[in-house]
Amino acid sequence: MNGWLTVVLLLIANVFMTFAWYGHLKLQQMKLIGSDTPLIFIILLSWGLALVEYCFMVPANRMGFIGNGGTFTLMQLKVIQEVITLLVFTLFSVLIFKGEALHWNHFAAFVCLIMAVYFVFMK
Repeated sequence: MNGWLTVVLLLIANVFMTFAWYGHLKLQQMKLIGSDTPLIFIILLSWGLALVEYCFMVPANRMGFIGNGGTFTLMQLKVIQEVITLLVFTLFSVLIFKGEALHWNHFAAFVCLIMAVYFVFMK
C-alpha cells in the first residue's frame, strides 16, 4: 500500500507542478492574463502552486524511500517521478493546449521511459 500511496502523491504533486510551470501560458492564451502582466505576479502565482506541489512531493519521497520504511530506492523514486512528470505533461499539453499533437517519436520516447523503469527495478 505504501508504494501505491507514494505514486498517488507523486501524481498529485506533478499535476500542481505542471500547472505551476505552464499554467500561466494557458491563462495568457485564455486572455485571463496579458503578456503585459508583470513577471513577478506570474512568479508568485507559480510559487504558490509549487508550495502545494511540495506538500505532496516531500511526503511522497519521504514515505516512499526505503530508508524510511518505504518501498523504493532513491533512484527508483526519481525514475518514477520523471515518468509521472512526462505523462502528466503529455496529458496537460494534449488536453489543455489542444493544439499540441503527439507524434511517433513521442511514443518512442515513452517506450524508452518504460524501459528505464524496468531497468531501474531490475535486481
